[in-house]
Amino acid sequence: MKVLIIGSGGREHALAWQCAQFDEVVQVFVAPGNAGSALENKISNIQIDSEDIPGLIEFAQSESDRYYDCWARGSSRNWDC
Repeated sequence: MKVLIIGSGGREHALAWQCAQFDEVVQVFVAPGNAGSALENKISNIQIDSEDIPGLIEFAQSESDRYYDCWARGSSRNWDC
């Protein structure tokens, strides 16, 4: 399974790290992520702004092999994937 986490703070880094610990998770993407999350195993930052909803949806659809869980903490928009 692949996971997409939206945000660039320490909470998102911690959530990405925890998701990456599961054997079922093959890749965790963090948009846009931070310097710390870029160093972790199985975690990749993607350069899509957390407010770029169409860009995030396009990315999720292009990478999808099962499903994604998406969160938009602090966003001015309400959405999910």
